[in-house]
Amino acid sequence: MAAANLYQAEYLGSGTFIITKPKRKKHKLRQSRVKSPQRGARK
Repeated sequence: MAAANLYQAEYLGSGTFIITKPKRKKHKLRQSRVKSPQRGARK
C-alpha cells in the first residue's frame, strides 16, 4: 500500500500551501505523450 507521507499539504498562511506528492512513473509519462502529442507539432 501507499505510505501515508507521500501526499502532504503544508499551510504557510494567507492561502499559501506547500504540496508534496510522488513523481509520475516513466512509462506513465510516455503513455500520456504518445496518446496526446504536442499541439502545433506538425505545422
